[in-house]
Amino acid sequence: MDLGLTGKVAIVTGAGSQIGFGNGVALTLAQEGCQVVCADKDLAGAKKTAAAIEASGGKALAVECDITKKAEVEALVASALATFGQIDILVANAGGTLGRKPFLEQDESVWEWELALNLKGCLLCSQAVLPHMTARKYGKIINIASETAKMVTPFMGVSMYSIAKAGVYKFTRDLAVVAIQDGVYVNCVSPGASLHTDFMTREIPDKAAATEIFKKETPDGQMTTPKDIATAVAFFASDLTGHIVGQVLSVSGGATFQ
Repeated sequence: MDLGLTGKVAIVTGAGSQIGFGNGVALTLAQEGCQVVCADKDLAGAKKTAAAIEASGGKALAVECDITKKAEVEALVASALATFGQIDILVANAGGTLGRKPFLEQDESVWEWELALNLKGCLLCSQAVLPHMTARKYGKIINIASETAKMVTPFMGVSMYSIAKAGVYKFTRDLAVVAIQDGVYVNCVSPGASLHTDFMTREIPDKAAATEIFKKETPDGQMTTPKDIATAVAFFASDLTGHIVGQVLSVSGGATFQ
């Protein structure tokens, strides 16, 4: 099925990690014909993702960007427009955590960092692209959240990462009802358990043991992969989703339900 993405321009944040969801999303959108702006604090990583796209015959631009800083996000959007002339799709994927500690041992600076990266960054990116999208009466914004936003478990405890991702759910829905008036569709993809990201690899040293635990808790017995998330994002980025507004799509193998 042709998703109709040929010639569209997509910004993907957090595209620098070579094992993360952002990399998978960027490569998949490029395969579908998008010109991709690979944004990340890790410029070297973003360049690797962009180079992989170009090696496959696609067009890409690598931009260094800290999405928690408004000026850098605005510069990212300006670079995308200067290079490609338009922005059709924003995938607000960048996120992360500094690790788990008991609530009484958690530091305020960690809360601020995780809240800024996982929630404020989504707000800043949407705020930066919306004027261009609304002027054209066209755009797709896909936020990446996490199924931990729905979970209350001893494993996660009190987690600012999860709290921020729950905020992404709410932000998606609130922005969606406003943006749709100007032809901009806002939706959210919510990944299930995955050990394919850098921060999860750091968080759980015993990957084999964690995989077995997560598989037992997931009805289809599989871990969430970058390709799983990329496929869902490509669907939301396409014009096939003409009547889908403000939705959170769980991609978790049935581990959680909406």
